[in-house]
Amino acid sequence: MERSLPQSSNIEQNLKAASLKEWIAFSCMVFGMFMAILDIQIVASSLSEIQAGLSASVDEIGWVQTAYLIAEVIMIPLSGFLSRLLSTRILFVCSVVGFTCMSVACACAWSIESMIVFRALQGFIGGAMIPTVFSASFTMFGNNQRAVASIMVGLIATMAPTLGPTLGGYLTQVFSWHWLFLINLVPGCFVAVSVWELVHIDKPDFSLIKRFDFLGLALMAIFLGSLQFVLEEGSRKNWFEDDLIVLNAFISSISALFFGIRMLTYQYPIVDLRAYKDRNFSVGSLYSFIIGVGLYGSVYLMPLFLARIRGYNSLQIGQLMMITGLFQFLSAPIAGLLSKKLEPRIMLVIGLICFAVGLHFNSLLTADSSFWELFPPQAIRGFSLMFCFIPINNLALGTLPPNQLKNASGLYNLMRNLGGALGLAVLNTFIRDRTALHYSRMADYLSPANPVFQETLLGLAEKLTDVIPGLEDLGALKVVFSLAQRQSLIIAFNDAFLLVSSFFLCSIFFMPLIRKPKFKVEEAH
Repeated sequence: MERSLPQSSNIEQNLKAASLKEWIAFSCMVFGMFMAILDIQIVASSLSEIQAGLSASVDEIGWVQTAYLIAEVIMIPLSGFLSRLLSTRILFVCSVVGFTCMSVACACAWSIESMIVFRALQGFIGGAMIPTVFSASFTMFGNNQRAVASIMVGLIATMAPTLGPTLGGYLTQVFSWHWLFLINLVPGCFVAVSVWELVHIDKPDFSLIKRFDFLGLALMAIFLGSLQFVLEEGSRKNWFEDDLIVLNAFISSISALFFGIRMLTYQYPIVDLRAYKDRNFSVGSLYSFIIGVGLYGSVYLMPLFLARIRGYNSLQIGQLMMITGLFQFLSAPIAGLLSKKLEPRIMLVIGLICFAVGLHFNSLLTADSSFWELFPPQAIRGFSLMFCFIPINNLALGTLPPNQLKNASGLYNLMRNLGGALGLAVLNTFIRDRTALHYSRMADYLSPANPVFQETLLGLAEKLTDVIPGLEDLGALKVVFSLAQRQSLIIAFNDAFLLVSSFFLCSIFFMPLIRKPKFKVEEAH
């Protein structure tokens, strides 16, 4: 087993001042992470164009997203072991090069089957970049500079999902869907060369390959892959009414049990679950899960509302979603300054409350909601994200010994991805069920016995007489029921925003479980 670093090494790390070269190296790593996270969502607004280009069916095209997410969620916890085996430098460069090559392959895909394979490889290889950057932010910088590193990581990790659909829609409209992937070529080459030349954090330990746990890897892949499939496809297949969902849920449960036993009993586990013995890390991972629900949920709900209710195109949606990103940038220096003054728990409570307030304002949507009506909630949410992200990072990873950071970073990031996947699955089902509920309630009033309903039908029929003579009554009836369906969907969206808002407010009750930081390292003179 690896030995913990002596206390004197911890003190040196706390007081360590990074050089300009290290900051440039870290910035290149952060940009690589931005590419990996961006590609989760960049195809979201262009799936119909990819479907047409590859002659895919509706069911097949969804796997362009699902394959990437399943593969990435398997790599994220595995990255800790690979980083110790290969070193941060080699793993990150291999990840960037592989991710870039698979991006080009995706652009050259000749069928939906080849696209799915390339997307899975892209997600798996590129997934190592995300947790590697998180662990590097704690190993490359002392406490005095870590706040700035956390701001950089936080901005990218929360900004990329917001920008993904916007950038993807723009590239597809101006060029073609192939540029969703080709855009990674030049930045990928630049990041690979820069990291290879500049990053020298640790050295590889190839002796670890002798005790590589292949059984543990297989169990983890089956467990996480099946779980991700259930979460991605469940809402579309009516959950446990579908035999394939039931089978994958069963496989995921059984493999999760054996995976947990294997990791806790094997001498050299591929993922060390003992990091969860640290209470702050356990609760911090829970909050990472919660942030995943809110971040990916809000990025999913708002564009969906704007497209289905307001009829916005991808560029119009992008203009509104950019408000969130703009206010993230504006809040970053404020959050960074306050992180040095406020206790992390207090800062986190402020962030959670503000995020919940922004979501609550989003629950007041109407069919006529305009840009400026939607501006305040987007701004509040964007401003609050850094107040959530920075303290959670510090509380979860800041108290762990250096030899556990790489492994713990993978688990921490995995929780955020699983939170996003579960959140989207629940929200999809919730919107569908609530829409049906509200529509059934409205349908009770749409009867001949209701004088208001009869009066509305007569008024519409008169207006449609010249448009569809002889069919005006049928046309009026169709218009009324279409309006009822639309209004039911609007109310369902409002309910969904309110649900996530309540979820964030309730999460504050976990705050007493977090230990108060015992000390603060003063700046070295």
